[in-house]
Amino acid sequence: MSTDSYGYEAKTPQIFRMRTQSTVDDCSLPLSKEGIIPTEGGHAKGKVIAVFTSGGDSQGMNAAVRAVVRMGLYLGCRVYFINEGYQGMVDGGDHIEEATWVSVSGIIHQGGTVIGSARCADFRERAGRLKAAQNLIEHDITNLVVIGGDGSLTGANLFRQEWSSLLDELLKNGLITAEKKELCSHLHIVGMVGSIDNDFCGTDMTIGTDSALHRIIESIDAIVTTASSHQRTFILEVMGRHCGYLALVAALASEADFVFIPEWPPEVEWPLRLCRKLEQERKMGKRLNIIIVAEGAIDREGKVVTAEMVKDVIVKSTGQDTRITVLGHVQRGGSPSAFDRILGCRMGAEAVLALLEATPESEACVVSLDGNQAVRVPLMQCVEKTKSVAAAMKETKWEEAVKLRGRSFERNLETYKMLTRIRPPKSVSESEHSSGGYRLAVMHAGAPCCGMNAAVRSFARNVIFRGDTVLGIHEGIDGFIEGDIRQIGWTEVSGWVGQGGAFLGTRRTLPEKNIPKIVQQIKEHRIQALLVIGGFEAYHCVLQLAEARVDHPELRIPMCVIPATISNNIPGTDFSLGADTALNEITEICDRIRQSAQGTKRRVFVVETMGGYCGYLATMAGLAGGADAAYIYEEPFSIKDLMGDVYHMHSKMAEGVQRGLILRNEKANANYTTDFIYRLYSEEGKDIFSTRHNILGHMQQGGSPSPFDRNFGTKMAAKAVDWLNAQLRLHTQPDCSVVCSAPDTAVLLGLVRRQYRFTPCQTLKLETDFKCRIPRNEWWLRLRPLLRALATPWYLKLRSLLRILAKHQSTYDKEAQEEFAEEDDDDEDIFE
Repeated sequence: MSTDSYGYEAKTPQIFRMRTQSTVDDCSLPLSKEGIIPTEGGHAKGKVIAVFTSGGDSQGMNAAVRAVVRMGLYLGCRVYFINEGYQGMVDGGDHIEEATWVSVSGIIHQGGTVIGSARCADFRERAGRLKAAQNLIEHDITNLVVIGGDGSLTGANLFRQEWSSLLDELLKNGLITAEKKELCSHLHIVGMVGSIDNDFCGTDMTIGTDSALHRIIESIDAIVTTASSHQRTFILEVMGRHCGYLALVAALASEADFVFIPEWPPEVEWPLRLCRKLEQERKMGKRLNIIIVAEGAIDREGKVVTAEMVKDVIVKSTGQDTRITVLGHVQRGGSPSAFDRILGCRMGAEAVLALLEATPESEACVVSLDGNQAVRVPLMQCVEKTKSVAAAMKETKWEEAVKLRGRSFERNLETYKMLTRIRPPKSVSESEHSSGGYRLAVMHAGAPCCGMNAAVRSFARNVIFRGDTVLGIHEGIDGFIEGDIRQIGWTEVSGWVGQGGAFLGTRRTLPEKNIPKIVQQIKEHRIQALLVIGGFEAYHCVLQLAEARVDHPELRIPMCVIPATISNNIPGTDFSLGADTALNEITEICDRIRQSAQGTKRRVFVVETMGGYCGYLATMAGLAGGADAAYIYEEPFSIKDLMGDVYHMHSKMAEGVQRGLILRNEKANANYTTDFIYRLYSEEGKDIFSTRHNILGHMQQGGSPSPFDRNFGTKMAAKAVDWLNAQLRLHTQPDCSVVCSAPDTAVLLGLVRRQYRFTPCQTLKLETDFKCRIPRNEWWLRLRPLLRALATPWYLKLRSLLRILAKHQSTYDKEAQEEFAEEDDDDEDIFE
């Protein structure tokens, strides 16, 4: 038996997950045993699938519903909606309706669930489940995709277990025939967790959580301005009756002064500590304070802590002007984030594949997120693990409850406590500027992006907390050469988390011609370690410095790169800081562009994204925006492909689709420019649709950092400090100098699947296409076939899909084998 990253025993260790890895995990399209795409009707012809949403709604559910419908239709299944959740299943009739390709067109950007959700008391009773079974059998439905929380999933599993006895009772009562009973003898269930609370154990992230965090952070950012104007204290109550994830991550991403969560209640004397902290901060010149309270917060004695209680304590003890904002269902509303749309697409497609592979002996499973992979985990094991957290909290085993939430939850809590101190411990420094310990420098290189400031803040405070000195190198390599290097204090980085751009300044200059001048500055400022935060230039910068160590002993210091670029084009990492914010900006702009044509005749939009030669943004934005095509450099295309897409657009418009979206990466092709594609669609579609084009430009680099990038930058910098500190201690000589020349002391800190990895830059050199400034292997290319499959009916894209699969399939198989041959104890729930 193998054990997955949550400690569950996998019943079919390699086969169970490898099948996932070779399909939507890698997001290649499903193949038959002969390795070809199924012909019309596919190997799933005759299969009937139904999808429904249950319990509380969450953003991203519509993306999941859309993916289930379109992947099911692609494979030749009949797919049904069950409207209004379990209640619709019990009531039957018009609540169960057949889905078509067009019926899910234009829903990916909508919040909530278009097929409705409702609590259902009837389904809790056997009589209600008997009605539901009869209604399903009338439509030959024996495969269910349930999108909801643990209660909804538990109900589905009970329904599955009772299925055989329910059929016996229906037959006995003459409500079904023996033939129907035989035809529908087994019910297969696959779940997807839709919950903004992220309270389900077994997945890194539930559908809707990221969008809820967006709503919370947007609200906090808006409140900060008015709070600062009037020197107020604001208390925000966020959702989380049994789980403090939203409150904790929001506090970490907004620099909140205090947070109350159910897993880690404050000490009994919390009123005294809270008020003392607020008063000290006001004396230090801070004009506002933010306190976040989870709706399920309690103290160590189990007493409920409410926003009103916290306000009363503050007003009575400090007299500060204090206001309460209860976000409530605002957190469930709004358009889903790009992350939730992509998550819904991937999970929905994988759920269909899981149903089609199910056998009577198969255990009910839930599709989960494991790093950047969609995997299947036994449903009831996840439910039991989730219940164990509640049990630990009920027994006041707070440390156990935090650990059960996952290592990242625990680390987030520790990081929050450290970063939100008013000042470093007195044992470290009596003054704000420490002068002892090691001297570590931080700088930027490349273009600015959101999340850079969060990383610098985290780096500075982690270093100062250890008793070391932080030096900020301003204006990148240019500032390094000129000696624009200044010490950073604890309070200096206050308020940086939510700010876009790069406060230290950044340039694209590389050090190659000025290394002697850089060496001189290292000697003059006694720099013992270096962190570079930036894009491809940051990686290239550290690589050049590492290679120059042979001639310059002063460069034999530990160096680390944190990848930060919207292009996500750096080798050694799956994700770069800033890419999530840019992706959300593109997705939101595309939503607005399509909305601008509401009420007009059929229209197609051609939109150009940034990214250089890297097609990450175009591909992911294509998935998140429901694009019809996304042209990128990594996947060559010809005029035949362009014309084929134009004709396919004709067909879609004839089926009732009103809007089309075409994305093009800025350097996808030197000749087939955005203007060329616009003119092509304009000419060839003039009798069917009109065409418009937009070049998004530097809007993609702006904005406020997303919750993911704020948290990601904070955690990456903390990891970098740990690594640099370990290298300093390991390589400090008796004369207190630091000497390290091995390649593994100049590294790039990357996030690969769900592991943080420090890879030598000199090793990554072999994996880099320096001419195009992209990695030679890019994991997200596996998503390309899924983008095609969900965008257009399979029979219109068969030739194009075969071309994609022929190019990438061998790579998928190799990567799948390599990935599951590895085992690493440093797995982390990266999205927590």
